[in-house]
Amino acid sequence: MWGALFRQENQYGKLFYAGVVNGIGDRFSSVAVYAMLLQITGSGFAVGVTLAIRLFPFLFFGPIGGILADRYSKKNILIITDLSRIIFALLLLFVNGKEDIWIVYLVSFFLAAGEAIYSPARKSSIPRLLKDKGILLKVNSLEQVMVGIVLIGGAFSGGIVSFFFGPQFTFWLNGFSFLAAAFIISTITFPSEEKVMKSVHREKLPLSTVKKIILASAPLQLVLLGQIFVALVAGIDNVLISVYAVNVFNLGGFGVGAFYGALGIGLMVSFSAANRLKKNLLVIGIACLMLEGVFLVLQSQIYFVITAFFIFTGAAFMSGIGNACFDTVLMEEIPEDHHGMVFGLTETISNTLIGVSMFFAGLATEFIQPRTMGLAGGLSYIFIGIFLLIAFCLLKSKSSVPENVNQ
Repeated sequence: MWGALFRQENQYGKLFYAGVVNGIGDRFSSVAVYAMLLQITGSGFAVGVTLAIRLFPFLFFGPIGGILADRYSKKNILIITDLSRIIFALLLLFVNGKEDIWIVYLVSFFLAAGEAIYSPARKSSIPRLLKDKGILLKVNSLEQVMVGIVLIGGAFSGGIVSFFFGPQFTFWLNGFSFLAAAFIISTITFPSEEKVMKSVHREKLPLSTVKKIILASAPLQLVLLGQIFVALVAGIDNVLISVYAVNVFNLGGFGVGAFYGALGIGLMVSFSAANRLKKNLLVIGIACLMLEGVFLVLQSQIYFVITAFFIFTGAAFMSGIGNACFDTVLMEEIPEDHHGMVFGLTETISNTLIGVSMFFAGLATEFIQPRTMGLAGGLSYIFIGIFLLIAFCLLKSKSSVPENVNQ
């Protein structure tokens, strides 16, 4: 299914495989850390703090990563950040009890700082590496497949490996995955025009340029607005995945991996649906956001593990289609030379807000029942989707959104 595309777009194929290797190792480690924290502390608060810490560095390093991606070699940025994260991944080997939890927080911060620099460079590399720009939606759908493979191969398998072999083994695998990913990226041939971009972008004012780009595109404004609103509530379902598995269904690390595996299956299956879309991507993305909320509401009412597994799969299926649509709108609306800066800025805003959301969601688990929180989170997704749909209709009625725009 993907072989022909990777043969045609062989450089993107290498980026895809590097992302799989990198992501699986990181997920192996993450699942082990979350399960270990819940077992050591018996509280969802520590998980919420860790998840939040992994996102706060985007506030500072995200814009820096975006600027670097537009001015310097994306290939070098990706390799250096992968190699630099190896030492931090291995520091988790020294966590043995409550007195060592600060190591988890420290490592989480620096791994996230590396990701904040890595992410804009990687995302802005995608359209630049493609020979055929007309397959952006298909490639963005494949990006969701990559996340699905990572969740299945990393989170689900990581839960099993952590359960049988202990978290230390997964920490070693994470360090090795960063090394392997750096090697794969070293074989990618990036476009030569990147050298020209260095001198061009030093003379520009990135923030003023980004502002003009955003104000000139109504679809772009809606996507970014949706990302901000979703980020404000996304921390709830992110924290609840581990809490549902460990504290509600009493499945421990195995349950954490199984539920993340369900998300992975949903994201992988979403490719078959998203790949067939041709137009109205923005409306379809908003509809998927609302349906994802419906699944999360249902999840809050489920008492059987197997049903919860399938509902997580359905929620991820909708999320995968929606994300592919939104990412494609962004890449088509933003000039390619400014992808790094804009993606760095959007990653900064959304991940910082998700970090705040996760922190308060983790804190709320001490006072609010998980199912009540899950219901509130699902309803929030639905209301956000309704708001964006109304905004879209208003803009369309004023002819701000052209009828035939591919959104």
